[in-house]
Amino acid sequence: MSEQVAGAPRDQATYRHADGVLWLAARGAWGPLGVTALSAVVCSAAALASPAVLAAAVDGVLAGEGGRAAWLLASLLAVTVCADLVLALAGAATAASATSALRLRYVTHVLTLGASGARAHPVGELTNRLVNNTATVASVPLTLLSLATGLLTSAGGIVALLVTDWWTGVAFLAAVPVAAIITRVFVTRLSGLYGRYQEAQGRLAARLTEALAGIRTIRASGTAEREITRVLAPLADLSGAGHGLWRAQARGVWQLALLLPLVEVLVLAVAGLGLLDGRLEPGQLLSVAGYTALGLGLLGQIDGLTGLANARSAARRVAEVLALPSPAPGTRLLPAGPGALSFRGVTVTRADAVLLDGIDLEIPAGALTAVVGRSGAGKTTLALLAGRLTDPDRGTVLLDGHDLADVHPDALRDAVAYAFERPVLLGGDLASAIGYGDPGLDREAVRRAARAAYVDEVVLRLPHGYETPADAAPLSGGELQRLGLARALVRRPRLTVLDDATSSLDTVTEAQVTRTLVAGMRGSTRLVVAHRATTAARADLVVWLDSGRIRAQGTHQELWHHPDYRTLFTPTPEPAAPEPPALERPAPEASDPEAISGGAAGMEDP
Repeated sequence: MSEQVAGAPRDQATYRHADGVLWLAARGAWGPLGVTALSAVVCSAAALASPAVLAAAVDGVLAGEGGRAAWLLASLLAVTVCADLVLALAGAATAASATSALRLRYVTHVLTLGASGARAHPVGELTNRLVNNTATVASVPLTLLSLATGLLTSAGGIVALLVTDWWTGVAFLAAVPVAAIITRVFVTRLSGLYGRYQEAQGRLAARLTEALAGIRTIRASGTAEREITRVLAPLADLSGAGHGLWRAQARGVWQLALLLPLVEVLVLAVAGLGLLDGRLEPGQLLSVAGYTALGLGLLGQIDGLTGLANARSAARRVAEVLALPSPAPGTRLLPAGPGALSFRGVTVTRADAVLLDGIDLEIPAGALTAVVGRSGAGKTTLALLAGRLTDPDRGTVLLDGHDLADVHPDALRDAVAYAFERPVLLGGDLASAIGYGDPGLDREAVRRAARAAYVDEVVLRLPHGYETPADAAPLSGGELQRLGLARALVRRPRLTVLDDATSSLDTVTEAQVTRTLVAGMRGSTRLVVAHRATTAARADLVVWLDSGRIRAQGTHQELWHHPDYRTLFTPTPEPAAPEPPALERPAPEASDPEAISGGAAGMEDP
């Protein structure tokens, strides 16, 4: 029985909405956020105490007893300065921690998405949300803290104003409903405009990324001007949303900017009359002025509310990515086996299109199986299912009788290796790129895999050999494919999946690599998406896909009798095409250092 592996999948529903994303940002900065909150409370308390202490100092000076109050005022100022300094440092740490936590969560989720999930948004759009939107969301803890302490300070100022002189307090409160209406309308307008602005930014980033990826095609086609127009098309929406934000901000700011001085003048006028009537002392007049300024902070939180509206819009965009379903990781180890692969009732649909329809297929252990078919037949989807790079909508995929959905990802990666049509070299230098995912491999194992893929000599011709940085190596498309094949071979898997991984090879090299697949990897299961007749002819089994279904399966020689099958490999049908002679599969030669067999190449079952 398979063993359980610790680490059950974590429930991600908490973070699938904007509020959950905001909570995630705050959760990632608990430590510095706590220090920031404590410093903010001290600053708020000092601000509330300042008018009363100042009033006492003034009254004491007028009475000839101001020494004690002056010392108290100086101490209060010192505490305020220190708290402000700690607040600034802790605030910076809070923003950095929240940004780091949110970006880590975002990147982790994106990297665990299936192949179809990762394509739900363009690369440029995903990058824009990672770089821009997460930074905006990460500002929310500080923004909320600022709003909370501002509200606390303003509320304390209003209460102190009422206690000092209730007439001035009533005059102040008369303006609060008007300010609340202005603020609500302002924030509502901004929320929609920020969403439009960020969406236009994302479309612009996505189009720019696409253009950069196809820069050679654009140059060769002479379509630079047309691509510039296409990439910059979202600028109209960006400009419209931006100007809308400026107009909304201008409208809200001037209304509040007019209201705040009027409130202050009204309160101070009432306080001045109180001073003339003898209701207030001179020091109390200063206290009323100070508490009025603190109370107006409640009406002046426009910047914080604007930032919060921006952050909520950004949080919705981040939440859209975090809501993409990622395959739940299995928890079981995979017992040793020969590599038999089974597809049972497998159906895959994407955007209402059926990519695979009720596939029932048995891939024999140790066999070389070629999957053929026209473009869009479902070949790549079938290859992705073999190693659970995507999941079926219905049906199951089994390796040696074990459902891939139940197998722990680490065990699955050890058992299944991939080589792709356009491999991306990761890991640093070329040696690390070949051994990517298994840093403990020694150099000899890396070179054995490179020799098997017929790329060892190519690497050795480079000035720095295997130490050449992967992103700086001058390699052709075929050489990149051979390095990708070496990366798959070095894993020593029980199942190797090649998704059109030899399409860029010349005829001679393709024949050499095919010999490795046929003879050098004998005993290991190989699933090859093939477009060349020579590859299909060498296979033990050919699976012919047509419109997401298996049209036929058998050997290449058996299927060659069907005219539609022959057209898969020739531009036009040849009615009188003779049956090709059977191709012999040469056994690996003991003197051939390139062939991988037995323990010499380390490609046997784990």
